[in-house]
Amino acid sequence: MNNDISPYEMMNNRKNNTILSLLHIDLPLLSGLLIALLLSLIVLYSASGLHYEMLLRQIARTALSFGVMIMIAQVPPKLFERYGWMFFSFCILLLLGVHFFGESSKGATRWLNIGITRIQPSEFLKFGMPIMIAASISKYGLPPKFFRLVWNLILVLVPTLLIAKQPDLGTAILVATSGMFAIFLAGINWWLLILGVISVIGFVPIAWYYLLHDYQKQRVLTFLNPETDPQGAGYHIIQSKIAIGSGGIYGKGWLHGSQSQLDFLPEPHTDFIFAVFSEEFGLVGFGLLMCIYLYIFFRCLYISTLARTTFQRILGGAISLTFFFYIFVNIGMVSGILPVVGVPLPLISYGGTSMITICAGFGVLMGIHANTIKEKQRIKMQNYY
Repeated sequence: MNNDISPYEMMNNRKNNTILSLLHIDLPLLSGLLIALLLSLIVLYSASGLHYEMLLRQIARTALSFGVMIMIAQVPPKLFERYGWMFFSFCILLLLGVHFFGESSKGATRWLNIGITRIQPSEFLKFGMPIMIAASISKYGLPPKFFRLVWNLILVLVPTLLIAKQPDLGTAILVATSGMFAIFLAGINWWLLILGVISVIGFVPIAWYYLLHDYQKQRVLTFLNPETDPQGAGYHIIQSKIAIGSGGIYGKGWLHGSQSQLDFLPEPHTDFIFAVFSEEFGLVGFGLLMCIYLYIFFRCLYISTLARTTFQRILGGAISLTFFFYIFVNIGMVSGILPVVGVPLPLISYGGTSMITICAGFGVLMGIHANTIKEKQRIKMQNYY
C-alpha cells in the first residue's frame, strides 16, 4: 500500500478546485491569458483613437473566444486524435469551396458565404493542421519513416498551396509552420532537416517567378529597402519604426503616442498595434509584454511535456511553438526585420477570428492538462490499493 496520499486526501484536493477542474481550466495559463487580454484592452483603446465601441466589440469577441476555449477544453484529447482527420478533410473541402464559389474583397478570394454569415476557412486550418499531423505521425513509431514523412509533408503542402492561391501568404505561412512544427517534434533525422532547408531555399526562385503576386513581391522589395518609396509601399514600415524608436526607454505615456494619435501609423489597432504599444510604453513596456508572452509560452510547453501520450505531446508542443512563431512574425514585420505579411499580434491585436483560433489552441492544451491530471490520479489510486 502507498502511504504518500490517501483517496480521502485526493477527494479533498479535488473539492478545493471543483469549478476549475470541472471546466478543465488550467489556472496558471488562464491567469497569463487574462493579463495579456487586459493589456490588450488598454492598448487598443489608445490605438483605436479612444473608440469606445471598438473596445466593447473586442470585449465581446474576447468573451466568445474564452467560451470556445472552455468548450474545446472539455473534449478528450483522444477524440482529436481519432477524428482529427475528419475536421481536416472538412477544412480542405471548404478551401476548395472558396476556390470555386468564394467571395472576393480587396483583390483576394478568402471568404465563403454560408447564408447567415461569411467564414474564412483558412483560419480553421491553424487549428486543424497540427491536430492532423500529430495524429498521423503518432499513429506509427517515432521517428517517422521516410515515406511516412513524405506523406505528412503532402498533408501540409496541399492546404498551404490552396491558401496561398487565394492569395493569403501570411495565413499560408502560419498554417504550414504549425504542421512543420509537429513534424519537427516527431524527431526527424537532422540530414532530412538539412535537406528540407536546402529544398526551401531552392524553391524560393520558383515561388518568386510563378507563385507570388505583384503586391507580394513589392512587400519583399520594400522590406529590403523601404526608403525607395517612403510615401507609398514603404510608408507603413517607416512610420512603424519611427513609432518604436521614439518610445525610448519609458515611452511617451498612455494616449500620448504621436504616431498613432495623429494618424501617421496605418492599421494601428490590428497588425501594427505593437508599434503603438512600444511608442507609449517604451522598452520597459516591451519587456513586460515579453515576460507575459514567455510565461504563457513556457506554461504551454510545461503542459505538453507532462502529457501522457505521444500525440498529446506533439500536438501541445506544436501549438506552443506556433503561438511563439505568431509573436515573432508580427514583431519582426512591425520592426522591419521581416516582410509585412499581415499577421496580428496574438491576444493583443483587434480581431475576432484570429482570437478564437488562438484560444481554441489554448483550449486543446487545457484539455491535455486535465487529461494528464486524471491519469496521474488514476495511477495513484491503483498504487494505493
